[in-house]
Amino acid sequence: MAAVRGPGVDAQDLIGRLGAMVHDLIGTRLLTASVFNMDTRQSRRVYSENLEAYPLGGIKPIEDNRWTQIVLHERRLFHTLRIEEIAEVFFDWQLIRSLGYESNANIPIVVDGKVIGTLNLLHEAGYYTSERLEPASALMPYATIAFMALCANAFDAAAPKPS
Repeated sequence: MAAVRGPGVDAQDLIGRLGAMVHDLIGTRLLTASVFNMDTRQSRRVYSENLEAYPLGGIKPIEDNRWTQIVLHERRLFHTLRIEEIAEVFFDWQLIRSLGYESNANIPIVVDGKVIGTLNLLHEAGYYTSERLEPASALMPYATIAFMALCANAFDAAAPKPS
């Protein structure tokens, strides 16, 4: 909690510190974070450990598929063990495979009954088992604070940029 109260701590600091916790508790080879505006059905990537493959920004429409049902409507964690499962729901599955990843997990961040974002994790085939993902619930207080800060201006094109 000291990370939240420190002077000059901003949303990117918070998500970076949350990322370190994800690496320690669950493990990931690549972590990104997305925020959602369910009223307009849009998503935006706000954090990435690989900016070349997964740059920040860019608003995308939210597609309807099995992932959407599980993560956004049912507010449950989504995970796969094989690239074939990833290919069923993500258009960029070939990029994921080309980076050497074949297992994923998407951890929804829920505030007031709505998913405001997800932590998106990638790893080698077979990695994200239910057992490996059990510590995800321990991240929720920290993730909620970080995502609320990230969401503050994520979809406001006129929002001032941090200096």
